[in-house]
Amino acid sequence: MPIYTWKGVNSYGDKRKGEVEAPDQTAALAHVKRLRITDPIIKEKPKDIFGNISFFKPKVSGKDIVIFTRQLSTMIDAGLPLVQGLEILAKQQDNSTFKTVLTEIKSDVETGTTFADAMRKHPKVFDNLFSNMIEAGETGGILDTILGRLAVFMEKSMALKKKIKGAMTYPTICLAIAGLILVVILTFVIPVFEEMFSSFGSALPLPTQIVVNMSNGFKSNVIWFAMGLFLIIFTIKKIYASEKGRVKMDAMFLKMPIAGPLIKKVAVSKFTRTLSTMLQSGVPILDALQVVAKTSGNKVIEAAVFRVAESIAEGRPIAEPLEESGVFPNMVVQMINVGESVGALDNMLAKIADFYDGEVDQAVENLTAMIEPLMMVVLGGMIGGLVVAMYLPIFSMASVIN
Repeated sequence: MPIYTWKGVNSYGDKRKGEVEAPDQTAALAHVKRLRITDPIIKEKPKDIFGNISFFKPKVSGKDIVIFTRQLSTMIDAGLPLVQGLEILAKQQDNSTFKTVLTEIKSDVETGTTFADAMRKHPKVFDNLFSNMIEAGETGGILDTILGRLAVFMEKSMALKKKIKGAMTYPTICLAIAGLILVVILTFVIPVFEEMFSSFGSALPLPTQIVVNMSNGFKSNVIWFAMGLFLIIFTIKKIYASEKGRVKMDAMFLKMPIAGPLIKKVAVSKFTRTLSTMLQSGVPILDALQVVAKTSGNKVIEAAVFRVAESIAEGRPIAEPLEESGVFPNMVVQMINVGESVGALDNMLAKIADFYDGEVDQAVENLTAMIEPLMMVVLGGMIGGLVVAMYLPIFSMASVIN
């Protein structure tokens, strides 16, 4: 619906202005008159010229969704109707993209669409996990409880993702700075030394000659180096975008000596936390496994979870196909087996997720502690080697003079 801006004078003689969303100007005028505004001036708010271009639209962050979920849970728990809660949250939303989404969901719910189906129309904002759990909450009449669980689940997932990003930020910045320094040295510093050394009239030491050749090669082929780097990045992206390439690369990531165990721990934590939350919310295990597989983020883990779902559909217990997959640690399999045997699978999965959250924290700390001195050695060796190579002819000339 269009938005109208208005201004006028209230019953106390004070000037007032504001905005109202209405189907037409007549409805907007009626709304303003109910506010006891005399002689209102109403105009339709001009549309943003970039409003329909997705590139310029603000993205809906995980934090936006968590705040919305918590607030809606509180409103429903307090007895507020769903439509009214959605209307209030849409009006107070600062993110224009999220405001539009919530307004559309509210309109769909008003016309008789279920809350879950209305959310499924916006998959970029609300994923399958979210909409399936909302559906379970609507069916069981515990929507406020489900929303609270979703908020807790999303907060823990965001905290886990933040830790992983934090661990990768330092080495990424260091490598970027090192690459920039290397380019500057090879492009601008080495040629100055080369010009000075050419006046000596003697052969350069081998390390110095290697560095000079590197500088000359880089300067004369800088375009080819840039094109090669672009081609490598483009090829990796194309391979990762294909189904077979994604499977091979994800399998390679799991086998990496340092990052592999961390990736597996993160995957186990995410799998158990998501499955536990969905089972506690009343989602059938087969439907839950289908959603968990698609949100795993790793094709090897995804294929293993799909095989587990197929085995359960055939009547087998969940622990057996998990063990056969070879992806999940033996401890996880045994704990799930015990939880399934005593009828407390959701609680056991939650305990496993808590344990692996701690394991991920420790692995991230160890990785960070190991990366820092390693980066110092690499950067120091690279820059120090270049400096020594360039000063060797000066040292040689000083010894000759002596």
